[in-house]
Amino acid sequence: MNRQSKNIGVFLIGPICLLFSVMCEAQAPLGLRALLDSIERNNPVNRMYEADIRSMDEAANGARSWMPPEIGAGLFMTPYNIQRWKAADGGMDEGMGNFMVSLQQMIPNPGKLKADQAYMQSMSGVAKEERLTFLNNLYAQAKKAYYEWVVVEKKKEVVDENEKVLEFVIKNAEIRYKNGLGKLSAYYKANAALSNVQNMRIMLNNESQQRRITLNTLMNRDVNADFIIDTTIQIKEYSNYIFDSTLFLNNRSDLKAIDRQVLTNRLRIKSEQQSLKPQFGIRFEHMFAFGEQPQQFTMMGMIRLPMVPWASKMNKANIESYKWRAEALNSQRQMILNESSGMANGMRTEIEAKRRQVTLFESSIIPALRNNYKTMLLAYEQNTEELFMLFDAWESLYMTQLEYLSQLQQLLNLQVELERVLQIRQ
Repeated sequence: MNRQSKNIGVFLIGPICLLFSVMCEAQAPLGLRALLDSIERNNPVNRMYEADIRSMDEAANGARSWMPPEIGAGLFMTPYNIQRWKAADGGMDEGMGNFMVSLQQMIPNPGKLKADQAYMQSMSGVAKEERLTFLNNLYAQAKKAYYEWVVVEKKKEVVDENEKVLEFVIKNAEIRYKNGLGKLSAYYKANAALSNVQNMRIMLNNESQQRRITLNTLMNRDVNADFIIDTTIQIKEYSNYIFDSTLFLNNRSDLKAIDRQVLTNRLRIKSEQQSLKPQFGIRFEHMFAFGEQPQQFTMMGMIRLPMVPWASKMNKANIESYKWRAEALNSQRQMILNESSGMANGMRTEIEAKRRQVTLFESSIIPALRNNYKTMLLAYEQNTEELFMLFDAWESLYMTQLEYLSQLQQLLNLQVELERVLQIRQ
C-alpha cells in the first residue's frame, strides 16, 4: 500500500510542478518594454493604419492604366427612304447607306502615367509616418499610466509600513493609559490617523485598478485581466542631448509625415503639369455598304489639346493651389520644430530641478525625519517623551514620504512628456 502511494505521489509530481510553473509564469511582472510591444501588436489603431496603407498601395498599382477603348456601331449616311438602300435600274443605282462599326482608343502620355503612379505611391508614406505618430501618443499614455501605477505600489508599501507603526503605537498607548502613564486624547488621535491610513489604502487600490484598466485597454485586452508590473524605476539622463532641428527631423514622425506630404504635393504638381501636355489617340471606322457599293474604312489620328486657355483653367488653378499648400506645409514644419525645441529645453530644465528635489528627499530630508522618529520612539519607550511628540514625528515622516513619491511621480511624468516630444519609445 505504501509503495502504491509512493507511485501515485511520483505520478502527481509532474503535473503539480507544471501547474506551479504556469502559475508563476502567469504572475511574472510585465515590464514596460513588453507592454509597449503588446500595444504595437494588438492596439486596433495599428491594424487600422496598416489596412489604410495597404489600400493606398493597392490603388497605386492601377495608376498606369489606359483609358478604356470606345466602340460604336450604327447607320452612316443612310437615307430615310429604305427603298434607296438597294441597288436598282439594272445596276445603274448602286444603292445608298452604310452600317458602320468604329473603334477609338486614346493613348495616354507616358509621363502622365508615371507622374500619377509616383504621386499615388507617395501617399502611403504619409500614412506610415502618421501611424508612428499615433503610436507615439499611445506609448506616452501607457508610460504615464505605468509609472503612476508604479508610484501607487510604492505608496502602498509606505502605507503598509506606517499602518504597522500606528498599530504598535496604539497598543502601546492602550497599555500606558491603563497604567495611568498616557493621555487619552493622543490615543484617539493615533486611532484617527490609523483610519486615515486605511482610507488611503482604499484609494490607492482603486488607483491601481484604474491604471490596470487603462493599460489593458491600450493593449486591447479584457479590461479586467489581472497582471502585475515591474516596479523598477529608471530615471534617464538628458543633459547631453542637443535639441537642434536635426534631432527632431530624425526622430519625429510627424515632421517626417510633413516632409512626405511636401513630396506628395510636389508630385501632384508634376501630375497636373503633365495633364497639360497633348494626348494622342486613334480612330478606326469600317462601313458595310448597302446595295452594290464598295466597303469603306476610315483611319484617323487624334490629338487632345488640354493646354488651350479655355481647357487649362482647372489644371492651372490646381497647380497654384498645391504651391500654396507646400508653403503652408513648410510653415507648419517650422512651427513644430520651434515648438518642440522650446518644449524640450523647458522640460529638461524642469526635469533637472525636479531631479535635485527628489535627490534631496532621498539623501537628506527623509533620512533626517526617520532618525527624528526613531529618536522620539526611543524616548517614548523610555518614558521621556509624550505620545503627542512621537505622533508628530511619525506624521512628519509619513507625509514627507508621500510628498517624495508625489515629486517622483512629477519627475516621471516630465520624463514621459519629454520622450513623447523627442519620440523616444523607451
